[in-house]
Amino acid sequence: MFATRALLQSCRITMFSRDTCGLCTQAKGVLSDVWDKRPFEFKEVNLSNSEKWRNLYDFDIPVIHFAKANSPEEDVAKAAKAIKLMHRFTPEQVEEKMDLIDKL
Repeated sequence: MFATRALLQSCRITMFSRDTCGLCTQAKGVLSDVWDKRPFEFKEVNLSNSEKWRNLYDFDIPVIHFAKANSPEEDVAKAAKAIKLMHRFTPEQVEEKMDLIDKL
């Protein structure tokens, strides 16, 4: 018996970005490389369209939050405690955070 796609996607990654961000484009490439090996749920929040997140991450993008796939949506008030990576990161760093989420 094979695991279903839903079971394989035990992690959700939310990326906070902006359309004109070169680092964000690179980060999406890293996430694509990881997804090819290890699928996950993905959500992107464009800071141009979200004042609450822009106030928090305006100068820190790209930022990615990691959470269990079935957990509630990200909350600005809880962002300081989020499992995250910022700016530049490698596929290995992303997978390390995914492993951490799997253990929760």
